[in-house]
Amino acid sequence: MAYTVSREELLVGGNDQIFRATVHDSLGFAGRLQEARNGLGEAIGLSGPAYSILIAIDHLSRHMQAGVTAVSSHLHLSGAFVTIEVNKLAKSGLVEKKSDPEDGRRVILKVTKRGTALLSSLTGLQQEVNDAIFGGLSRDEFQQLSTTMRKLVGGVEEALALLQLRSQQRQQA
Repeated sequence: MAYTVSREELLVGGNDQIFRATVHDSLGFAGRLQEARNGLGEAIGLSGPAYSILIAIDHLSRHMQAGVTAVSSHLHLSGAFVTIEVNKLAKSGLVEKKSDPEDGRRVILKVTKRGTALLSSLTGLQQEVNDAIFGGLSRDEFQQLSTTMRKLVGGVEEALALLQLRSQQRQQA
């Protein structure tokens, strides 16, 4: 039988059963996490992606000048998608866009007072939901998960680049 991985670190007991179960659990977790995000967004009248972008702008702008590139990088989304969602958020009065005085092509994003009030109204529910999602983890397990997720996101980026390359090679053959 052919395995879905070849790295010894991923073969437990000489097979890929645990690997496959982990991938399936991860897909289930990711899907349900998106459902939770959508539910939090819905609670304040936004789509899940709009909610994620709004909260990312809020957090990032506390430490830096948050632009579309920073938000898209932070959320692992395309710049084009973030731009479309930011425009909707700006139109609804939740995000303010200003030209960067140092680079007129760049836009600096900031959550408006209305956007901040909307996010504040969600804090209690957000805490309950996040505590429920991650409630089964100890502090050490959560920190390990956080580190592992950063590594996995990098691995997925590499895998997607590989898939794109292989697709181009097939098309040229």
